[in-house]
Amino acid sequence: MTHLDHQLTAEYLSECRDHLHAMETDLLALEDSLGGAAGQSPGTGADRIDRACRAVRSVKSGAGFLDLVKIGKLAQQTEDVLVMMRGGDLLPTPNVVHVLLHAKDRLEELIGNPSASNGADIGAVVERLGKLRNSGGIREAEAVRDPEPAPARMRALLVEDDFASRILLQRFLSKYGDCDVAVNGREAVEAFAGALNRGQSYHLICMDLMMPEMDGREAVQRIRALEESRNIRSTRGTKIIMTTAVSDLSEVILCFQELCDAYLVKPVDLGVLLREMKAHGLVE
Repeated sequence: MTHLDHQLTAEYLSECRDHLHAMETDLLALEDSLGGAAGQSPGTGADRIDRACRAVRSVKSGAGFLDLVKIGKLAQQTEDVLVMMRGGDLLPTPNVVHVLLHAKDRLEELIGNPSASNGADIGAVVERLGKLRNSGGIREAEAVRDPEPAPARMRALLVEDDFASRILLQRFLSKYGDCDVAVNGREAVEAFAGALNRGQSYHLICMDLMMPEMDGREAVQRIRALEESRNIRSTRGTKIIMTTAVSDLSEVILCFQELCDAYLVKPVDLGVLLREMKAHGLVE
């Protein structure tokens, strides 16, 4: 691991601890409300589930970038349960909250020793999360499928304001499916919303970071909000790969907070981009 990787991992893990602490606070408050604690206002339970879901999803996104496989897998399956709760497919009972808190504790243990995390045994907590998914009516085989089978024909949205980069990436992506183009974040959000309304959501978005009118991070934030408003589970959401000249570590962390799936620094290595597309089940 390079010095850069060590630095990025340390920053990411610090963010993870903050996210998990906030998630614990929300889950404990939710548990109190289930016990009939006074002072609970209508809708706060849903808000807490939303915040917990976003927290664990951010943990998952960075884990994939840094090859922390077990952390990513456990975060993904914890998120699946939270998304079921948010969508009404699973009731937030005290037992459900207890299992989620146990998953949070296990994630903290893995984060505390990241170099050994890929060899850790997470079978027990994964099994408990699986039972919750099954109790909500989702078959285990469906719940843990990762990645999704490649679409018959991929639909991609390329968001890029630099002409040369746009031509290069558009030609590459067009080999694997249909590729629409936007030149800034505002156009990207409009294109995504239109595709979503037509029932033809994009499988992949390649998103530049620094653009006029609306930057890539804000565009990603709005796109994820649109998905959440439709209760689209993260396992079935659009895969977003940041393609940018910005290599600053703080920007990488911020992009994962906005729930991108991968981060590639320009000039984009097309072989690496293809590998990411395959890893996310977009192409065979």
